[in-house]
Amino acid sequence: MSWTIERHGRVAVVTMTTNPVNAQNRAFFADLHETFDRLERDHAESPVVLTGTGARFSAGLDLGEHFPLFAGDPAAVADWFQKYRATNMRLFTYPRPTVAAVNGHAFAGGLITAAVCDHRVAVADGSARFGLNEVPIGIPMPAVYVRMLAHAWGDPVAARTCLLGETFTPDQALALGMVHELAPAGELLERAIAVAERTPEDCVEQYAFTKRACQAAALRDIAELADPLDTGLPAGMTSDRARHAHRRYWQELKGRPAEW
Repeated sequence: MSWTIERHGRVAVVTMTTNPVNAQNRAFFADLHETFDRLERDHAESPVVLTGTGARFSAGLDLGEHFPLFAGDPAAVADWFQKYRATNMRLFTYPRPTVAAVNGHAFAGGLITAAVCDHRVAVADGSARFGLNEVPIGIPMPAVYVRMLAHAWGDPVAARTCLLGETFTPDQALALGMVHELAPAGELLERAIAVAERTPEDCVEQYAFTKRACQAAALRDIAELADPLDTGLPAGMTSDRARHAHRRYWQELKGRPAEW
């Protein structure tokens, strides 16, 4: 039970603490599901603020765990992806207001986790960086996530961020609509809580219905278009070229050859 849930009035503030940079691995996925089980059981009417610690919101996929996986059996990759997909789908469809308090760097899967929240308040610190680097390191962006990002940011921004792997400052992310607003580090959590409290306590059921209605087209597209397309993901993640890109990036990142 690694993640903390603290009540701030009627708002449940969830702090991700799986590891120092919240790299997303099996333990992270388990922590997310366990935490949302607790939210549904003990804080069912509460709006949720999701945040990280220190200078990072989430570093994205734990490459030390996932690159070796992608070097193996495509069937194992397919099984893994269904578990990974379930984490972001659970957050995307959670029937209460969800606000990401993006306290620092958010990359790849970590930025997706922020994007599938209903509202995003990011730290105004100019040293924070946000980006989706999957394609330049040899990981095809899952169609389900592209559709979620299009819902969150609009098609042009989703396409630009997914395809090019650019890194953005907080000001650039705000200008593109990747986040809704910026706040100084010392005011970030307070601001995110204030946004979460906007929905009156006696209107959370109406919020849930309307959120589902807003997402209806995205959920239809995920079921009818994205999920069938994603059956090709394991091949794209485990091809010879993909594995070459994984090894190249590992060498660049770690300064040593890959061991898989």
